[in-house]
Amino acid sequence: MRTAYGVESVRAGEREIMARGPEGVLMQRAAAGLAAECAQLLGKVYGARVTLLVGSGDNGGDALYAGARLARRGAGVSAVLLDPGRAHAGGLAALRGAGGTVVGAEDGRAEGLVRGARLVVDGIVGIGGRGGLRERAAALVAAVRDARVVAVDVPSGVDADTGEVRGEAVRADVTVTFGAYKPGLLVDPGREYAGAVRLVDIGLELAADDVELEALQFADVARLLPEPSGESDKYRRGVVGIVAGSARYPGAAVLAVAGALRGGAGAVRYVGPAADAVIARFPEVLVSAGPPSKAGRVQAWAVGPGLGDDEERLREVLAADVPVLIDADGLRLAGERAVRERGAPTLLTPHAGEAAALLGVAREEVEAGRLSAVRELARRYGATVLLKGSTTLIASDTGAVRVNPTGTPWLATAGSGDVLSGLAGSLLAAGLDARDAGSVGAYLHGLAGRHAADGAPVGAQDVAEAIPAVWREVRKA
Repeated sequence: MRTAYGVESVRAGEREIMARGPEGVLMQRAAAGLAAECAQLLGKVYGARVTLLVGSGDNGGDALYAGARLARRGAGVSAVLLDPGRAHAGGLAALRGAGGTVVGAEDGRAEGLVRGARLVVDGIVGIGGRGGLRERAAALVAAVRDARVVAVDVPSGVDADTGEVRGEAVRADVTVTFGAYKPGLLVDPGREYAGAVRLVDIGLELAADDVELEALQFADVARLLPEPSGESDKYRRGVVGIVAGSARYPGAAVLAVAGALRGGAGAVRYVGPAADAVIARFPEVLVSAGPPSKAGRVQAWAVGPGLGDDEERLREVLAADVPVLIDADGLRLAGERAVRERGAPTLLTPHAGEAAALLGVAREEVEAGRLSAVRELARRYGATVLLKGSTTLIASDTGAVRVNPTGTPWLATAGSGDVLSGLAGSLLAAGLDARDAGSVGAYLHGLAGRHAADGAPVGAQDVAEAIPAVWREVRKA
């Protein structure tokens, strides 16, 4: 499991080390790791031109000490100081002692040093920074030409706790972060600015209870995947009910069923007007004209894709005493009170536009603050929420928010979300709780999207058909 910690938890861990260790030990550990990553990125250090953009915080000191290490290996290192009077004194002395040069940001040579660099190190603002870059810093960042950019701990201008970007920010090729991942490095838009993230161990000891964000890895998903035993039959494995589709959108039902058939449940029941289309494509599905309460036993329902305005079917599903996944039209029709009053678990799966409608805000506000949006939805609805998008997030009223590490932009295609609804609904019926069903469903769906696309356009049916292959891939890892 990859875990991320908030700024206050990281600061507390740093204070513990500084209280019992020699002065400057943390900065030296960080600088050593930063210099090693910079050297690896450069390949050949000797003769390389490196420019450090140095602010007044500790990450400016990290940059200076790392620059000194590179200079001792023969790199031509220059530091541009944004606030010369407040730059880290020890780091400055180390860089000058190693033969590096130092200029102020207002010096006429500063932008030329940035333009001519092969590597630019962003040490402008640390993890405590808020808001965008100031004008002079933004101008220096804009002067970068062909250089690779390495951010120290977090790209300047990115909120380390949330990933929000309010103004100009550094776009890094690599971010070298210290001690622990920060949420803002794993959640868009901050994730996009961070580039590849490298974690340097500096000896922090952080409590598991303080985790703010976590990302499942192959081993975590493999452990959660349902697996039948020798005594299993289709009913013991779980039955998922799908309430989806309409005369206008029969394909949504077909795609939701396609995902459900590959999600680990032993049987799929379909209830709705698209029964003919479903049975023609999947003869193994148990179809019913409805209502849902008369369709037979299920262990979970997935409702909403292509549902239109059929509120009656939705209300019957919400009244059932089993886990329910609500997507698409179901989100629009359900209502906050009806969801909160349910006794069984509920999993909501909105995209940013649907989340914005539920919260009563603009879509842009959700996309700019995805972490706060998913937390607020989970709190407001008393449910688990899977917020789909460039970084898919899963939040419930307890525990850390989960971020899905898989996916591809090619998944932004019609019907892809319907497949995910069926897949996650099937995992609910197979016995996973709402948080795990959403997390595992998103993980497999993202992997299937990558597998099916392979760098080319992909359709929703292709994604569904790729799920068994990635299931086996995860299981074998």
